[in-house]
Amino acid sequence: MLINTKKILQHAQQEKYAVAAFNVYNLETVQVAIHVAERENQPVIIALGERYFPTVDVEGFAAFVKALAEKSAVPVALHLDHAYEKESIIRAIRCGFTSVMFDGSAYDLDENIRRTKEIVEIAHMAGVSVEAEIGSLAKGDFSDEEEGDGTLTDPQSAKDFVDTTGVDFLAAAIGTVHGMYKGEPKIDLPLLERIQQAVDVPLVLHGGSGTPDSVITQAVQLGICKVNVNTEVSMAAVSYLQHAFENKQMVHLSTVMADMQQAMEPVMTKFVRLFANR
Repeated sequence: MLINTKKILQHAQQEKYAVAAFNVYNLETVQVAIHVAERENQPVIIALGERYFPTVDVEGFAAFVKALAEKSAVPVALHLDHAYEKESIIRAIRCGFTSVMFDGSAYDLDENIRRTKEIVEIAHMAGVSVEAEIGSLAKGDFSDEEEGDGTLTDPQSAKDFVDTTGVDFLAAAIGTVHGMYKGEPKIDLPLLERIQQAVDVPLVLHGGSGTPDSVITQAVQLGICKVNVNTEVSMAAVSYLQHAFENKQMVHLSTVMADMQQAMEPVMTKFVRLFANR
């Protein structure tokens, strides 16, 4: 069933678990994400980044995600990830996304608040929930996300931001990176605890790939309700493709797509089980 992302995360906040938000790019990644969620009896968030709009027909994508979600026995949300343009957000709302993320982290706090507040007003009129971010993530290995400066979230600024904008959930920058870590991860869990004490909305952790399991477990206990996963899923699929074509034999595309889904499934399963906090 397709439901509002806010509803999914409020339940996660109450029950102290996190929901996987898998960045997807095609039918195969969506199918695996929903299949794993159903098997594990956990909700799932299907996330499409604005950066993929040039290669993914957004209206068509939304239509097939909604069709698969309606068949699913578990809650499914459709989320626009890291959007910078108001036009992209409006487009996503019009074709049925249940939440949108406005990323104003490149602006100073006052401008981020002003722009985010405008997006919240637009989205809430359509019954769509909004994620936003203060602070930013640095870029690690194997990532295709934009480069951030790694500024960590200030708890008082987070409180002011949430109170003023009315945002539904907040991405907290605590030292994770987009992609895989280039060195030893330096995750500031005490900072996360202070942020959690300062705001009452569900918190989001970007950069789930490569983050140690023990850190994610502690982060969930400290209020993280949604964890974004992109790079590890991509690496599993690409690694399979590299191995499959090493012998240079011609393989039918249908076989490649089916086997690639099998390669991604264990990665997604690992994360769903980890976030469930059972």
